[in-house]
Amino acid sequence: MSIKLSRMADYAVTLMTVFAACEGQQQTVSCLAAKTGLSEATVSQILKKLTRHKLLTSCRGVNGGYSLAMGAETITMAHVVEAMDGPISLTRCLNQQNDCCYSGTCGTKTSWAKVNTAVRDALNAMTLKDICQ
Repeated sequence: MSIKLSRMADYAVTLMTVFAACEGQQQTVSCLAAKTGLSEATVSQILKKLTRHKLLTSCRGVNGGYSLAMGAETITMAHVVEAMDGPISLTRCLNQQNDCCYSGTCGTKTSWAKVNTAVRDALNAMTLKDICQ
């Protein structure tokens, strides 16, 4: 087993880099699908989540599309990952439900919390602008 982003979070980062490269320009689902090689259905699903989490804005109509809701230097990788996958939680005992049946007796929870914080801090330190350079 490895620690990795979900496929949808990975795709979301890819799509967000297209927005950063064309900052200020509206992007359509079909244009983004063509630029990334992703299906229009997948692109549409991701864009809806990113819009719901206020990372993108959408505009309907003939000249409509999606654009960044804020500057690429403001959006962090943590924002994108959490929009797609929820809160960053490397182990079950660190998730919001705390649904691990061993959490009361586990001696590693504190250590995992430190690792989780380090990962979250690293993702918070990396902006969309950074990842595009």
